[in-house]
Amino acid sequence: MNQVPVLEDSVEIEAPAGRVWEVVSDVRRMAEWSPQVESTRLAEGIVEIELGARFTNLNRQGELIWKTHGTVVRFDVDREFAFRIEENWTVWSFQLEETDHATVVLTQRREAPEGVSDLSQEWIETFMGGHTAFTETMRAGMTETLAGIRAAVLAEATS
Repeated sequence: MNQVPVLEDSVEIEAPAGRVWEVVSDVRRMAEWSPQVESTRLAEGIVEIELGARFTNLNRQGELIWKTHGTVVRFDVDREFAFRIEENWTVWSFQLEETDHATVVLTQRREAPEGVSDLSQEWIETFMGGHTAFTETMRAGMTETLAGIRAAVLAEATS
């Protein structure tokens, strides 16, 4: 089993948990925030994002383009949304913690409780600059994603 570090970043959002949840739990919007995700499509027959919902991401890093397939593995309204990526076995989650009625700390986390697939290891080494560079890219992407989610929540609150 190939171990990878747990990555985590957080942002405070001046909005109630319900408003943050509406934005962050819609995986179809990931391309709005993530520097890597180009588009997300729900699997055929899936109409709602809920526990067990499946989807496909089209990803890009520089000239490299690839697809991944995700499944929602945790869906606790106003608290946590998580999905597992089939190709590399990682679990990405968004946890909401209300600090008061008007502020939420949103934490994005990437973990690999089963390690990562050999295919993923090979891709990281061959195409993504190795583990150190890839981890730094993922950390920067998380910061950008959280900032984008925060901006979207705040913009929707004023519209």
